[in-house]
Amino acid sequence: MQDNQRLINFLNQELSNFAVLYVKLHRYHWFVQGRHFFKLHEVFEDLYNETAKDLDNVAERILAIGGKPLATMHKFIKEATLEEAQADDKENEIIHQLCEDYRTIIKEIKETGFDLAEEQKDQPTVDILNELQGRFEKHVWMLEAYIAYE
Repeated sequence: MQDNQRLINFLNQELSNFAVLYVKLHRYHWFVQGRHFFKLHEVFEDLYNETAKDLDNVAERILAIGGKPLATMHKFIKEATLEEAQADDKENEIIHQLCEDYRTIIKEIKETGFDLAEEQKDQPTVDILNELQGRFEKHVWMLEAYIAYE
């Protein structure tokens, strides 16, 4: 086993989370209803496009450090810590779920990812995780602000 296998496994878990989030954001984009439809439809499209880039960046990082990224839906579902969207949620429920998903990834990065990358003295992975954490914290703030008075 490679000495960085635990880091590769962590990155594959996050890759799986991005795959689940990517599909979930499409579902929200397609099925959102309500008075904020036009804005949320656009926001969800921006977020799934962003998530597609994150998916690719993490997969390429896994390859760059000698690992193999997961590449099947079956494995993504098995390894993800995020849940698929299960119902046609109302817009506030969607926003709350997205906030929870982003918080889950932030927590995993902070509690596991940084330590594993630092153990390997892998500054490029630390940089990727740091950028993801900051961006996702901003998403949580903005999404919560959007529904603050609902």
